[in-house]
Amino acid sequence: MQTDMPFTVYGEQFDSRLLIGSALYPSPEVMQQSLLASQAQIVTVSLRRQNSVSAGDDFWQLIKDTGLRVLPNTAGCHSVKEVVTLAQMCREVFATDWIKLELIGDEYNLQPDPIALLEATEILIKQGFKVLPYCTDDLVVCQRLADLGCEVLMPWGAPIGTGKGLLNPYNLQTIRERLPNHTLIVDAGLGLPSHAVQALELGYDAVLLNSAIAGAGCPVTMASAFHHAVVAGRAAYVAQAMPEKEVAAPSTPTMGMPFWHQN
Repeated sequence: MQTDMPFTVYGEQFDSRLLIGSALYPSPEVMQQSLLASQAQIVTVSLRRQNSVSAGDDFWQLIKDTGLRVLPNTAGCHSVKEVVTLAQMCREVFATDWIKLELIGDEYNLQPDPIALLEATEILIKQGFKVLPYCTDDLVVCQRLADLGCEVLMPWGAPIGTGKGLLNPYNLQTIRERLPNHTLIVDAGLGLPSHAVQALELGYDAVLLNSAIAGAGCPVTMASAFHHAVVAGRAAYVAQAMPEKEVAAPSTPTMGMPFWHQN
């Protein structure tokens, strides 16, 4: 049986390859139940957005009660100054040097600003942060982020919240092949468990999603479905799929068959 490599984020190992968001759920209780049903071990939270609602301490207590590793993010930021300031606040509030770096460059599709992303990453790494940058599926941008010291990269599958799945599997596969030793996580754009299966089958180490679960008719059940999807996708990648063929090939051997049945 093929053995698997552990899922590692900046030296920390995790059993689950599903990272989950904490926004947009119908209620805090549904959020907590969904987090548990997903069997995820990492949850991303937005300090900026959470401060704008009335959930307050109750929200943080629910997050803490799950026991999940918290990954703060800079969602909603549009400038280098904003993300650096927010990252510093997150480090104080959550007592972690992990930061999921989101820096939006266009409001139409919420596409990350690649130039500002590189600038902010360089600043944050010099300040001791372990940066998980959310980026597009651009190979050169991913290589530049890796050159700056990012051990984890998070290219999108599709624009945030669209649920379109992997729009460009070729780009994602190329990034995987060119950066074989980096932890790669598909972030954003997934809508179905089958999208997560596809990402893991491409060799991605994990997926991060929010809307696909929070926006489902039954978030708790969908969270469980995504858990099984990442397990299946990873197992398929480790098992190594059969090569595709251009012509049909019989799956039943002819050895032992009567000769009059072999032609």
